[in-house]
Amino acid sequence: MPIGKYSRRAFLRTTGAVIGAGSIAVQLPRLRIPSSLRAIAYAATPSGTPLRIGFEVHRTGIGAVYGKWYERTTNAAVRQINEMGGIAGRPVEIVAQDDGTDPNRGVEVLEKLAQQQKVDFVFGTLFSNVVIANAPRAGELRIPYFVVSEGYHVASGKLNRYVFQPGITDVRAQVTAVAPWIIKNLGKKITMIYPDYAFGYDHRDFFGRAAAALGGQIQATIPIPPTENSFTNYLPRIPQDTDVVYHVMVGPGVLTFVTQMGEYFGARRPKLFGFIDSLEGVDVAFPGLEFLSGSYIWEAFPRYAGNLNTTFDRNFRQRVGVDANGASVTDAKDVSTYSHMFGCWETLYVIKAAVEKSGYTARTASSTKALIETLEAMEAFPEGIQHPQGPKRFVGRLHQSFGRQRISQVQNKRLRVVYTTTIEDGMYAPEADYTKQPL
Repeated sequence: MPIGKYSRRAFLRTTGAVIGAGSIAVQLPRLRIPSSLRAIAYAATPSGTPLRIGFEVHRTGIGAVYGKWYERTTNAAVRQINEMGGIAGRPVEIVAQDDGTDPNRGVEVLEKLAQQQKVDFVFGTLFSNVVIANAPRAGELRIPYFVVSEGYHVASGKLNRYVFQPGITDVRAQVTAVAPWIIKNLGKKITMIYPDYAFGYDHRDFFGRAAAALGGQIQATIPIPPTENSFTNYLPRIPQDTDVVYHVMVGPGVLTFVTQMGEYFGARRPKLFGFIDSLEGVDVAFPGLEFLSGSYIWEAFPRYAGNLNTTFDRNFRQRVGVDANGASVTDAKDVSTYSHMFGCWETLYVIKAAVEKSGYTARTASSTKALIETLEAMEAFPEGIQHPQGPKRFVGRLHQSFGRQRISQVQNKRLRVVYTTTIEDGMYAPEADYTKQPL
């Protein structure tokens, strides 16, 4: 719809937060608003009983840096959803509880949200140890549980029909997609360094399998406890003739890990391929990280502005409050977890689509059944303000989405995308079918 039919002041007031008043001022005479953005300007105010979504958040513990940005992203998404008319005309209310990134506490939080707070769904958990502990209880309580975790535990079929991961790709898909590039461009002799729990084992198992199929050789696997804060005893286990060090690390010691790796290797080093997990919440330009210059990093959603340059990325960035360097607009030292937190945003929009299409009204057996079956029948989520990271293919029998992956290189203390996979690059033959489980 041409913008000329409305006053400029009214338009900027309604949509400036979506795509930026400055860009509108420049393009005003010829700008046509995408239909996905027009919806915000014309949405009715939501009313009635709120849809209550329980948010199990890692505010404390080793996942705290993720939890902070997951919560910030969740709140931003809910503000936008409510501006768009809510979900099925109802306002969305987030009920957040800290699980301390602890499996035992996580189960308690899930129970409290489901039984005391009477939420419709629980969502948001990242760390795989918490997800795996929570999943059986979610099934017992018959409450839909939407995780934003990346682990293969959902798609593996080892959880239950009430658990979904529709807003972010899993590790198996990620490593399947990037393995050919690594083998072709960096080398075949590989040492893997990963966290010593389920998420790390997914990297070990699925990248190891993919590399071997491509003629690669995993020379050493080095698991490290997620609470470790010194890595000097682990690094000597890297074989001297290793071509590539594949690293993925999480927790409070990530900065120390990368710094000590640089001190250990010095000027002579193997090639490096890391997952952004090793640098989430960390400024690439931080003193001591010069060692990473020229190395390669997996990203799902590029941290630095301009790598995608889409309206949808710009809207997401502005809404959440992230600057061009991937840090908070109010604190340049507060670096986001950009390649993970988008999963909260996208998951909430999946919930919105499933509720509205299924006719879900309350947490009854019939409404919950309709919602689950409706979501299982969905096949794709197109790129847009709802899915700014890119389009997704959803496999209902796995309860898992598949999307594009990016490989970025550290250049001039920034990350620049040098390769983007297709969705198909990460697809694999399903090993499970949740739709056959009873509800």
